[in-house]
Amino acid sequence: MVNAILDTSFILTCVRQKIDFREELGLNGISLIIPKQVIGELNGLSKSDSNASLALQLIAKTNFKTIDLHTKNVDNGIISYSKKHENLLVATLDGNLAKQVANSKIIIRQKKKIMVR
Repeated sequence: MVNAILDTSFILTCVRQKIDFREELGLNGISLIIPKQVIGELNGLSKSDSNASLALQLIAKTNFKTIDLHTKNVDNGIISYSKKHENLLVATLDGNLAKQVANSKIIIRQKKKIMVR
């Protein structure tokens, strides 16, 4: 099974565009990893963003693997983690983060399709 680490931008965009990333990626044999720091960002955003609240509800209902990136900067933590796990997919819509990781990325195309590139 292939693992994918999800960042905040990917999760929020999926929720906003009503994409069930859990099902789509799971059906393709991709196991999802959510950093504790991403959950922390979603918690902070949930005070003013209903999509972040919904994302947290989805995460709570699903048995995702959670990891601690051991850093306050989520992007730097994902970059560091991805360097140690070369087969890891990185699910992000953050252009800066995508440029900094050599791993394959999971992206959203045409507002509804999740693709690995």
